[in-house]
Amino acid sequence: MGSYVPNSPAVRQEMLEAMGASGIRDLYANVPEEMFVKELDLPAGKSELEVRRAVTAMAEKNHVFRTCLRGAGAYRHYIPAVVKSIASREELVTAYTPYQAEISQGILQSIFEYQTMICELTGMDVSNASVYDGATAAAEAITMCVDRRRRRALVPAAAHPEVIETMRTYCFGSGVELTVVPAPGGRTDKEALSAALGDDAACFYLAQPNYFGLIEDAAEIGEIVHAAGAKFVMGVNPIACALLETPAACGADVAVGDGQPLGLDTAFGGPYLGFMAATKKLMRQLPGRIVGRTHDVDGKVGYVLTLTAREQHIRREKASSNICSNQALCAFTAGLYLSAMGAEGLAQAARQSLSKAHYLAERLAQAGLPLAHEGPYFHEFVTACTPETGEQILSALIRADILGGLPVEGGLLWCATELVSREELDRAADIVKEVLAQ
Repeated sequence: MGSYVPNSPAVRQEMLEAMGASGIRDLYANVPEEMFVKELDLPAGKSELEVRRAVTAMAEKNHVFRTCLRGAGAYRHYIPAVVKSIASREELVTAYTPYQAEISQGILQSIFEYQTMICELTGMDVSNASVYDGATAAAEAITMCVDRRRRRALVPAAAHPEVIETMRTYCFGSGVELTVVPAPGGRTDKEALSAALGDDAACFYLAQPNYFGLIEDAAEIGEIVHAAGAKFVMGVNPIACALLETPAACGADVAVGDGQPLGLDTAFGGPYLGFMAATKKLMRQLPGRIVGRTHDVDGKVGYVLTLTAREQHIRREKASSNICSNQALCAFTAGLYLSAMGAEGLAQAARQSLSKAHYLAERLAQAGLPLAHEGPYFHEFVTACTPETGEQILSALIRADILGGLPVEGGLLWCATELVSREELDRAADIVKEVLAQ
């Protein structure tokens, strides 16, 4: 087996002798003998050609569906070729720390431009340099809102289950109580929310659209939350922001979401991108990094990390958040996507997703799958059916190289974006009709 240690055996031995050790095992003298691996039964090394064949064989086990009608947090959207072309350039793929502003002006400017675009998209005053993903952003928003007197956060049952679980993890670690508000009919129960809010409520998180694809009465819910003295946090789909009222217009104090739809493939392999934006009043509570634009002594434009103390990133005992990094390459990719699409291009992607989802819902209803919920929705919706029927439908669609809706309680959660053609939607509906006719 080859060695990944750059120093030669002679140099390593010299270093050991300088420490008074005769061998590597001396450095682990306090480790019990039974914890050591006696011998590794490793296969012999392979050539580059053999490794390529083996990895290719592994990759061929994956199946990329020709037609995808599933979302639930990860969405296939059109990505202009220029986005991947620029984002994959060698000088951009390798991440480096933006702390040394004098040598990091390029990455700092790209982050600043990204922050500006997120503010334009959400209508908020300030954005950070991004966090790990949408669920992390939602949980970090709770940390922004709690204080000594208000130690309880609220979330509707109609939020994404994984977002709720991430919130539970954060709240458990910080001693914050998380209350789940009922969502009968797929939408937040406003009366139940009013009853659950109290003097100890720090914030309420609302997904717009929610997990079932439904559009909530965000402005009215925001008024209910503010009337109780709590902060209003909105989790938004960035594509939907091109058509719906911005979080700022709905009275949100914090806006969060997953930037995956903004130029990141569903097969990107991770990580994704969590965006966060807030009002000026809360800008110093934003976790992670924030890049600002300034001028040097000669009047030249420069970019620097600003507003947050360095303890936020390196001294855990003084930090309000343990987020210490940002998804720099993903944020850069999102910025490229937004630049390439422009306001009209983004709106067109949103309009097509909306219209195709409604067309699919109509076709499925004609085939015998009615909508499970009433009211407006964006590009996702739930059709009512039994688990057994749902399994039969999904199996038939898979045989036709179509990934159908996600099984959820009471039915299937479908999604359509601008990438799906009318012919593909008709084909899927016809298959569903055949299954239900049997």
